[in-house]
Amino acid sequence: MPGGYQGKFPVTQLVNYVHVLQLTVHTSSVSPLSFSKKWYRAFIFSLTFLLYASFHLSRKPISIVKGELHKHCAASHEVELNSYKEYAAQIQPVKKPSNISQCGWEPFDKNNYKQLLGALDYSFLCAYAVGMYLSGLIGERLPIRYYLTVGMLASGLFTAMFGLGYFCNIHNLWFYIMAQIANGLVQTTGWPSVVTCIGNWFGKGRRGLIMGIWNSHTSVGNILGSLIAAYWVSTCWGLSFVVPGIIIAVMGIVCFLFLIERKCFNGIQPWRSKDPEMQHLLTDNENCSVSLNSNTVITGEGRHGTAAISFLGALRIPGVIEFSLCLLFAKLVSYTFLFWLPLYITNVEHLDAKRAGDLSTLFDVGGIFGGILAGLISDRLEKRASTCGMMLLFAAPTLYMFSAVSKMGLEATVVMLLISGALVNGPYALITTAVSADLGTHKSLKGNARALSTVTAIIDGTGSVGAALGPLLAGLISPSGWNNVFYMLMMADACALLVSLKILFSCCVFPLC
Repeated sequence: MPGGYQGKFPVTQLVNYVHVLQLTVHTSSVSPLSFSKKWYRAFIFSLTFLLYASFHLSRKPISIVKGELHKHCAASHEVELNSYKEYAAQIQPVKKPSNISQCGWEPFDKNNYKQLLGALDYSFLCAYAVGMYLSGLIGERLPIRYYLTVGMLASGLFTAMFGLGYFCNIHNLWFYIMAQIANGLVQTTGWPSVVTCIGNWFGKGRRGLIMGIWNSHTSVGNILGSLIAAYWVSTCWGLSFVVPGIIIAVMGIVCFLFLIERKCFNGIQPWRSKDPEMQHLLTDNENCSVSLNSNTVITGEGRHGTAAISFLGALRIPGVIEFSLCLLFAKLVSYTFLFWLPLYITNVEHLDAKRAGDLSTLFDVGGIFGGILAGLISDRLEKRASTCGMMLLFAAPTLYMFSAVSKMGLEATVVMLLISGALVNGPYALITTAVSADLGTHKSLKGNARALSTVTAIIDGTGSVGAALGPLLAGLISPSGWNNVFYMLMMADACALLVSLKILFSCCVFPLC
């Protein structure tokens, strides 16, 4: 056959070609100032952006589908009939399929539906928080490309599994809870991996702005997930999960084929280059060599030539505990909006699940601008904690205004969604990206780049504890009124502000103060 085809499966040939492409990054004799440096950086930036956007795309459907799992149905005594004939027609027995309920999908059609829906959120987020602490330690000891690929394929499986409950007519609460727990565990592979990878390719120069733009993948993924889930939510909500599950699984295959973990040009290490931009790259202390089989950079000791940092060792890095606590409260607020905002809009604005899901994306649009603005300001001031504190200071009154103004009409809700999204997600984005990368390359580590994955996992894992508490508390408090939920969010924001002020006063990490 043409091209010397010897009967090999085409996919095998494709993988081999991709391996050759990846190896050119490490073995190319091209100068670091030429094509490779510019375009491979842009490629990794775009690829990791899309990879993690698919993670958030697969998390969003549950918040959109809540309005369909439980529908507001009028009680029989509230129905006014004009004639006995109309009344008799309504009370005649009608046989319905077992999966159809006037108030939603069993078992979420009961009066305690908010607690049941909250249990779904809590299951996912608790598993995510616990798994995140382990994920960073495991990720440091395995090739990122393989680790991330397996996580994305498993995430696709368990996301789709939740939607299969619709097609298989499953009404067991534990089925959906177990799907959420499994999905929460495997999704922890994502964040430490992509932050470590992007940190390996981009140094400290303009890190806040670059990572502020890059971190918009969170909001982009939420927006796409909302639009995809909302498209099918009213007709076939199972597809609201199955389609995102397929998307993240496909992106997992793309990750396996194309992800390049770190940069090395023909044995020339970035820190040995005279180019200032190259010196900004995260570095090790050993020469690079290439393995044709694993396509990873192999050095004298493990994956990066230095011993992996321990969990306690990472905690001793100045600023890790403080910023972890700050993220705990910031993420509590952000994830409460992520999981409960569509249902809140449905109740307050009296919109259907699809329109409420579409409207909720404006919070994430505001988050994109907030993350970029936070990164830009922190780069100019060279003070991460000051930037977080400033945005958190304005966020508290904004949340109070949101609870009051959103009841005045749709236009007011749109404006407050954009402002709240910017102020809430700005500090959250800054801490999870630029701050984590700064701490993971702190001078006390003496050039050990392997700490970045563990530091990122500790900070985001602690934040995920807040992410689990927020939706849980919202589910418990919301029956007493949405105003009480907003009071809880304002208290959490105030706690985050206090922690950031503590960092400012201690000034223990430069330039994080």
